[in-house]
Amino acid sequence: MGVTRKELFTEGQNKLASLAKVISHPARVAIIEHLLKSKQCINSDLVTETGLAQATVSQHLRELKEAGIIRGTIEGTSVSYCLDPEGWKLMSREFNRLFSRFSPDEAPGCC
Repeated sequence: MGVTRKELFTEGQNKLASLAKVISHPARVAIIEHLLKSKQCINSDLVTETGLAQATVSQHLRELKEAGIIRGTIEGTSVSYCLDPEGWKLMSREFNRLFSRFSPDEAPGCC
C-alpha cells in the first residue's frame, strides 16, 4: 500500500480519517461497546469480554487512548478505563458533520 499524502487533504479530512482508522478494528468496537455498557471497566475485564490476550487488549486500549476516545486511571496494580467525554464529542461531531451532508430522502437517482 502506498504512502498517504496527507498534505493533499484538509485538516478535517485527515482528522476524520484518523478517527475512522482507530475505530475500524472489530476488537476496538467491542471495547467501546463494553465501555458504553459498563460505563467503566478494568483491563482484565476486557480480556475476559473480548477473549483476546492481555497484550492484544493493551495494544487496542493504547490506540483508543492515543486517539482521545478513552482515558484510563491507575488504581493500585490495575487500570480502569472509560470513554473520554471530550474525545467522544469530537468523534461524534466529526462523523455527524460528514453523515449529515447526505439525506437519502433527497438524493437524486444514482449513476
